[in-house]
Amino acid sequence: MEILRLLWFTIMLLFFSHLINVEGRHHFSKKPKSKNISYAPSPVDVHVDEQPPASSPASNVVPSDPSYGGPAGSTNSDSGCVFDVTEYGAIGDGSTDDTDAFRAAWKEACQVESAVVLAPADHVFMITSTIFSGPCKPGLEFQVNGILMPPDGPDCWPKEDSNKQWLVFYRLDNMTFTGTGTIEGNGEKWWELPCKPHRGPNGSTLPGPCDSPAMIRFFMSSNLVVRGLRIQNSPMFHMKFDGCEGVLIDQLSISSPKLSPNTDGIHIENTKSVGIYNSVIANGDDCISIGPGSSNVDIEAVTCGPSHGISIGSLGVHHSQACVSNITVRNAIIRDSDNGVRIKTWQGGSGSVTGLSFDTIQMENVRNCIIIDQYYCMTKGCQNETSAVCVKDISYRNIKGTYDVRSAPIHFACSDTIACTNITMSEVELLPHEGELVDDPFCWNAYGIQQTLTIPPIDCLQDGMPQSIGEDAYTCS
Repeated sequence: MEILRLLWFTIMLLFFSHLINVEGRHHFSKKPKSKNISYAPSPVDVHVDEQPPASSPASNVVPSDPSYGGPAGSTNSDSGCVFDVTEYGAIGDGSTDDTDAFRAAWKEACQVESAVVLAPADHVFMITSTIFSGPCKPGLEFQVNGILMPPDGPDCWPKEDSNKQWLVFYRLDNMTFTGTGTIEGNGEKWWELPCKPHRGPNGSTLPGPCDSPAMIRFFMSSNLVVRGLRIQNSPMFHMKFDGCEGVLIDQLSISSPKLSPNTDGIHIENTKSVGIYNSVIANGDDCISIGPGSSNVDIEAVTCGPSHGISIGSLGVHHSQACVSNITVRNAIIRDSDNGVRIKTWQGGSGSVTGLSFDTIQMENVRNCIIIDQYYCMTKGCQNETSAVCVKDISYRNIKGTYDVRSAPIHFACSDTIACTNITMSEVELLPHEGELVDDPFCWNAYGIQQTLTIPPIDCLQDGMPQSIGEDAYTCS
């Protein structure tokens, strides 16, 4: 009897347990669908990377901080509002003029916070010279995943368009230019114009550009991010920043042929608080050029070459004042270039270049690895003048590698009247790429110290300070 009661209790327990499990499978919660609010005709959804939490260090960094941001080409739109240019009539076949579609998409996206103007992959968009102007709502992103290019050469350039510039971003704040695509400049026919001569192979002279357009220009804008794009074959400068503040440039690939004239990779002028990181630049002129009015520029993990190196200047042209300060270049590679790190100023200018640091730079077959040239001139008709841009407080540390023996690896040609002062040399070791050691660096009116022995020895650098510095009239306020 006791066994029967135990058996009955077990059967009932299993029966009720089965009922509980069956009922449990019918009870689940389902989150209601969020409403999708559209601000433009048929915006498409794109993947939005998850943003870091408020406590994450990435949420509190400044634009020039190398730890800022996520992967190249990712959007930062919380609204999910994407303005695909193909929805505005862009064809993307490489020959149709898609300018109106881009302008229409930009105009509407400009009014929406965290909007994305999208040039999608698998399209080739041709647009003419265009100014994308603000002010716009914050967080605007211009994302190029396809190919974007101008008309093919000067003969196809619309007569009514400016031939000084192609893409201009004007009066913008908190804007990102990114994507996985390519900005193609179609520069070859511009390089061949018979206006400005430039050096060709084997000592020959080739024609060069007249009023060739700069490819991408940011003007009077702030808090900008440019990331992840491939930019190539510009008619003139690949990218210019003028009158801007707070710029992050990261993970760019910039390229044009070695003999393409005036194709500076990145040019900075009248711009403050800039970070240039993790980029590769090969072109026919300066890899990075820094013009007057620039300060607080940090360049790190950049590879240059072939190129004309990283240049401060030219400065002081046409008796102008030039003020450049607090520039750092570190952990860089410069290869197969006409110059390494260069400061170049015209005679007759005024102002100052101060607070420059070149640290941990690998040179590979570079002419003029370290150069200060205060007699910069593009013709043979320049005359000697007494005034000059003052150059002081320059540090060269851990500069190593090989140089092209056609030029001395170190060249300090400073003004007769205003000496270069407080130059610091430490761990500079430069050996010939091929041929015999050139052990005769050039110095003229240059003062500084060697903290370690250098290769080659720099016996011409003068100790201390000159009796008359003459810099007071030329320093910047």
